[in-house]
Amino acid sequence: MIWTTQLASYLEDAPWPATKEELIEYAIRTGCPNEVAANLSELEDNDQAFESMEEIWHDYPSSEDYYPEDEEEY
Repeated sequence: MIWTTQLASYLEDAPWPATKEELIEYAIRTGCPNEVAANLSELEDNDQAFESMEEIWHDYPSSEDYYPEDEEEY
């Protein structure tokens, strides 16, 4: 399973929280690239609902990664 920020961006508007099956259905219904559905199909088979992309891809960059609050302006 290989995630990129571009692939993960297709799930930004997903109906969170969602189960693996709901996310796969969403990806197919909205025309996401096949890689998104393939990555989702590799998740563990359980009925657990995922609250966000961070639960699927633990290294998912947050807005803090792009806009750190402590950074000084130059």
